[in-house]
This record gives sequence, C-alpha cells and structure tokens, in this order.
Amino acid sequence: MTILNQPLTNPITEDDIAHFLSNTPDFFQRHAELLAAVQFTSPHSHRAVSLQERQAEMLREKIKLLEQRIMEMIRHGNDNVLLSDKILRWARTLLQTTSLQALPQQVIQGVQNQFAVPQVALRLWGVAPEYASLPQTQGVSEDARLFASSLMEPFCGLNTGFEAVSWLDDPTSVTSLALIPLRETVEGGVTPAFGMLVLASMDAQRFDSGMGTDFLARIGQLASAALSRLR
Repeated sequence: MTILNQPLTNPITEDDIAHFLSNTPDFFQRHAELLAAVQFTSPHSHRAVSLQERQAEMLREKIKLLEQRIMEMIRHGNDNVLLSDKILRWARTLLQTTSLQALPQQVIQGVQNQFAVPQVALRLWGVAPEYASLPQTQGVSEDARLFASSLMEPFCGLNTGFEAVSWLDDPTSVTSLALIPLRETVEGGVTPAFGMLVLASMDAQRFDSGMGTDFLARIGQLASAALSRLR
C-alpha cells in the first residue's frame, strides 16, 4: 500500500533533471509554454529576463569575445610585421658592412638600435689572427667558452653573476639578460660556439626565464652568419 506524502528514498536531483531534458528533446515541443515562462536574472542589468533574452545576451558575449580574439590576432600580426622589418633592416646593415674590423661593433649597435636593448655585449674567440686584437675578442675565460658551447638555445633569466655580464658597459645595473651562443651551422650536428652575444636590461621582466626564445635564436643565427667571416 502506497502512503501519500511519504518522502522519496531517492529524491530527484538537478543532474537527473538535466539528464532527462537532454535525453528528451521533444519535451519542450510538448510544453512550449514553459519556454515563455522561464525567466533568468541578467548578470548585466540584474533584472528578470526571458530565456530568449538570456540566450541573446550569451550570444552577444560570445561575439564580443571572438571580436577581442580577432583584434589580438591582428595586433600580434602587426607586431610580427614590425619585428620582421627590424630584422630585415639589421640584416641589410650587416650585409652592407664591408669592413670586417667594424663588423662586431655593427652587430652590437644594430641590436641596440633596432630592438631597443639597453646594453649589448659581444665576445668572439677562435678568430683569424688579423682580428685577434679587436676589443670583442678580449677577456673571455675558458669557462665562458665552454658555457657558451653548452647552450643549445638562448638563455633568458635573472643576473646571477654570469661572467658575460662583466663584458657590458654597466654590469652593476643588469637585472635580467639573454645569452645567445654564436656557432656555425652544419648539417646533422652541433658545432662548438665561437662567440656569445649578451643582451641586458635593468627590467627584471625584459628577459624572463619563461619567455620564448625563437626570436633570440634568429638574432643569433644572423649574427653567427655575419661574424663567421672573421674566423
């Protein structure tokens, strides 16, 4: 015998209702009046709105997010175009430099001017005898050479006392830096580094350890190709 008003041993949950509605698509066809009666509180105006109005609001929000993403893509695209132009101008300057004696300084000045890097230093080793007296070939320890050769990609991070910092004009002001190994490209292998390019800043976030290094690697490749003529 069924006792009226007896509590259900397994009360219906919201998940049960959601499951029922998702598996009964014709429910609202049989009860269309419910759609017009359902009301929500708008998160924007905090007033009661119909289901249709709420759906329209959600659609507008999705469109707004898509528009923001499109604008971000356009902005990143414009930034990439500007960056490509800067790399092209720098590469053109290196190609137009006829004096190999002046080439190391052109590399330094080009990085500083084109990419707005506060401090840049360069050291080379294993160069031909006629270039062995250049300032950029002096004061490099064997440890620094081994460290450069151990880098398979540019290093970015805080200044923790790297020897390369001492190559800069104002080493005491350096907070973050990028160390870019310079090496000749060979098929199917990695050659020892013949130099290292140092980019430094007082801003701790400028060369953060989490940043991508693809752009810095491109700088290293161009610099390596240009400076390999001194070997």
